[in-house]
Amino acid sequence: MSAHKPLTTTQMTDLINGLHRLAHNLWWTWNQEAQEVFQELSPRAWRNLFHNAVAILHEVSDYELRIRLQNPFFAQKVTDALHKFEKYLNEPATWASEHMPHLKEAPVAYFSAEFGFHETLPIAAGGLGALAGDHTKSASDLGLPFYGMSLFYREGYFQQSIDQDNWQTEFYSLLNPKNLPIEQVVNAKGEPIVCTVEIGRNIVHFQAWRVNVGRVEVFLLDTNRPENEPHFKDLTLRVYGGDSTTRIMQEVLLGVGGVILFRKLGIHPGVFHMNEGHAAFLTLELAREKIAEGVGFDHAIEAVKQECIFTTHTPVEAGHDRFSADLMHYVLGRYASHLQVDFDQLMDLGRVHKGSSQEPFCMTVLALRCSRAANGVSELHGEVSREMWQALYPGRSIKDVPIGHITNGIHLMGWMKGPLRNFWKRHLGDSWDRTVNETEFWQKLEDPEYISDEELWALRYELRREMIEFTRRRLLLQEHYLDRQHYIAFDHLLNVDALTIGFARRFATYKRAPLIFQQFNKIIDLVRDSRRPIQFIFAGKAHPRDEEGKKFIQHIIHLSKYSELKGHLVFIENYDVHVCRQMVSGCDVWLNNPRRPLEASGTSGQKISCHGGLNLSILDGWWREGYDGQNGFAIGPDSHPESVEEQDHIDSENLYRTLVEQVVPLFFQRDANGIPRAWLKKVRHAMATLTPQFNTWRMVKEYSRKYYTF
Repeated sequence: MSAHKPLTTTQMTDLINGLHRLAHNLWWTWNQEAQEVFQELSPRAWRNLFHNAVAILHEVSDYELRIRLQNPFFAQKVTDALHKFEKYLNEPATWASEHMPHLKEAPVAYFSAEFGFHETLPIAAGGLGALAGDHTKSASDLGLPFYGMSLFYREGYFQQSIDQDNWQTEFYSLLNPKNLPIEQVVNAKGEPIVCTVEIGRNIVHFQAWRVNVGRVEVFLLDTNRPENEPHFKDLTLRVYGGDSTTRIMQEVLLGVGGVILFRKLGIHPGVFHMNEGHAAFLTLELAREKIAEGVGFDHAIEAVKQECIFTTHTPVEAGHDRFSADLMHYVLGRYASHLQVDFDQLMDLGRVHKGSSQEPFCMTVLALRCSRAANGVSELHGEVSREMWQALYPGRSIKDVPIGHITNGIHLMGWMKGPLRNFWKRHLGDSWDRTVNETEFWQKLEDPEYISDEELWALRYELRREMIEFTRRRLLLQEHYLDRQHYIAFDHLLNVDALTIGFARRFATYKRAPLIFQQFNKIIDLVRDSRRPIQFIFAGKAHPRDEEGKKFIQHIIHLSKYSELKGHLVFIENYDVHVCRQMVSGCDVWLNNPRRPLEASGTSGQKISCHGGLNLSILDGWWREGYDGQNGFAIGPDSHPESVEEQDHIDSENLYRTLVEQVVPLFFQRDANGIPRAWLKKVRHAMATLTPQFNTWRMVKEYSRKYYTF
């Protein structure tokens, strides 16, 4: 393209069409050049509209867009981004094409009740959704034949606001599909494809939306159809919304409806991967299909097992969906006739003890009974799961229970902040991202001759500065201060030179958000030391019905406003993917102190490693495998007392001791040039040992080799 010659009409049309196609594919969420194109069109709208490429194109008129594209430098930037996009989509040689060619005719169908792709599409509640989103992105990168299935929650997950009593309140915002990176699934005539699913004595109609995630398609089922009664229209209103009746109906829609949609679209998966038990009803629909062809019930279940695998994510009993016999009969009583069995036989599929009339139906039990393989999401979680479900396999020892493990990871390019990407681009050139998931890429960082301590420390300051300025803006907005005086005051909140400790996740009580503050007086003494400044940044949401989790939030916010921690502790409202990305990039230390062994895996701490932060964590979930003594900090030993009270007391003391004896001294140990050499040595080792191991490229390859093929 000439820098001086105006674009032809055809060139202009191609660029505009290409931009719209790009905006409707979430590939741009992990490609910085593509993001910069949309940001440049309207920097303010980019920030205010949740970095939404589709909304940006609606904000900019067609006339303005055509005029902006007459700028040869901007037109070239668009051309380059579109070229990279098309090359990615059409790359013939991928990891999967070389190692898993047989999956082309028998793709993976990945069912999850939530997908956390990006703040643009808020249809996830927490870590399960973030993991599903990262799994999908890596499946795309690796060229895996892969389809996702979930629900379109048109009000998404709740927005969090803190009232004058420091209490979490929830509100919901209606999502407009026209402003989202989704497309309605239509037939050859352009008409919406509508399917039906039987729920109780009702026929519920549903449509579907497609999310393009690189090379992968994810389908979102939606019951907001005029044919449905109002309560069925709202079945897909909110993530995990409503009571048990809503939950079981959502899960029938996801599992049974998802299989129905695949058949309607002519997609024939070879593997059905259930990400948690929410989707386990898909096994019933697969069995029904076989029974309709004349196969007996028992043989049908055995055949279904060969098609299904199951990943369990929680060692917490309350995290496994259970439904009473009455509720099951109300919702699925008629479905038993399609399976040609009586209702008790259907119930037994979800009971640990068959024939136990008082035992409720458990979705995890159904998934385990109807899968050829099952796994936890870390080594310790695999052990806990085998013990938890041993009764389902009578006569087997705990070690012989058929539940393995694949430890979770993160999608590196999806979480890397811009300054880090620019850092590598400066050092390695434009093609740096081709090898970023390889061990050799990160192992080089162990050598200060490769990247100097001075450069690495400068990067950490840049990332910390960006996070603190983001935090100041958010705190100013959530306090509703708009006058000049408050702007100036908030510009001095937090200290860019301070050791910054972050904690952000769901405020489930077992995650023990306030644990560090059990040593309150000692923490006060610690933060008063002006020579070694320390500060804490917290964020997270409690489930709307979790009163104890809300009390934790209230307590931390109260400390941040009315205690001697004021100025050293802040709480960011309305935690989402964007807030997470800011915090994991800027914090020096990531705090994780769950009540062991209740953290199945956790992934937020994995996101800090590539940015040069260090983990300070209980040896639970992934950290038990990742920690080697030199790449972060462990809170206590690789064991725990059985007593909850004793565990909380000991962990609190160990946390404070580790902080004061190891973390703080090492961070502030500086040489004559002000560089913390020993700290950076630990940072280098963390980047070299954790980043190439705990990512979803490794994880998806492991699923492919262990479970997607047989």
